[in-house]
Amino acid sequence: MSQLRPDQLAGQLRRALAPVYFIHGDETLLVNECADAVRAAVRAQGFADRQVFSVEAGFDWNSLRSACDSLSLFSEKRLLELRLPGGKPGKEGGAALRDYAERPADDTVLLIVSGKLEPAARNSKWVQSLDKAGVCVTVWPVEAAQLPAWIERRMRARGMQAERDALALLAERVEGNLLAAAQEIEKLYLLNGPGAVDLDTVTELVVDSARYDVFGLVDSALAGDAVHVQRVLAGLRAEGIDPVLVLWALAREIRALAAMATELETGMAAARVLASHRVWEKRKPVIGRALQRVPAHQWRDWLQRCAGIDRVIKGRATGSSWDELLQLSLDLAGLARVRMSA
Repeated sequence: MSQLRPDQLAGQLRRALAPVYFIHGDETLLVNECADAVRAAVRAQGFADRQVFSVEAGFDWNSLRSACDSLSLFSEKRLLELRLPGGKPGKEGGAALRDYAERPADDTVLLIVSGKLEPAARNSKWVQSLDKAGVCVTVWPVEAAQLPAWIERRMRARGMQAERDALALLAERVEGNLLAAAQEIEKLYLLNGPGAVDLDTVTELVVDSARYDVFGLVDSALAGDAVHVQRVLAGLRAEGIDPVLVLWALAREIRALAAMATELETGMAAARVLASHRVWEKRKPVIGRALQRVPAHQWRDWLQRCAGIDRVIKGRATGSSWDELLQLSLDLAGLARVRMSA
């Protein structure tokens, strides 16, 4: 019948139920939400019975065939749900799915929920048969550049209107994890309610304290605030925060600044560089000053330092990981080195 995007599924379900829904992809949140939408639609139309099959090693495909054959004995409508996490039904399973797609059972909706399909599987006969028999929903990953718009649509559905910088911050903090993004949006809704959402609100309500301190460390280092750098690092260490998380935040920022500094050396205008790297307005002054005082080669050298600190953290090189993190942070701040007390 058709291939749909996740955002098109609701409209199709309102028009008419298809005999087969095949939902597949590697974005677990969106796959599950599409499956939930199908379940809700069939319940609303009187499909009172639901039978679930999970395809694992040794799965007996005859159990699905038997369930289909037995439906004629019952008058009630039924949802058959087949969970195919690996996306590979095998030869027997592929044949069973082709057979069903050619002769769907009466008063039945077959919902197949699958993980990501490999290219060969997408062109297989069983997938093509399901596509002809019903609705296929392919869930593709949300790219980093698309994530702020995805978050904005989801917040708008909850009655929230977020500022551009607030969206950028939230997208950065969840690192492309849609489940984390959805959870943070729900938290924000519960704590702040519908309406306008600005950067300060997201900073205060969404970002957990440990992660916020890590990112605050980066901004303090770039701003040259040595006192706060030492205090934050000491606090993170006392709270038992893994130094890997601290290094990740520092390396992430250094890598971005190295790229920006390199672009500035080619003659690109500073405003264009900051815009292309999606630096939000509130951070532009501190980022701009850091780029002015530190040449591109120094950012690249610090990135090499991060690789060395990573070896220390993993025990592949001698030294104190927290001392190394402090030295790097103070170097970023443009200050002399000190040693963190044990």
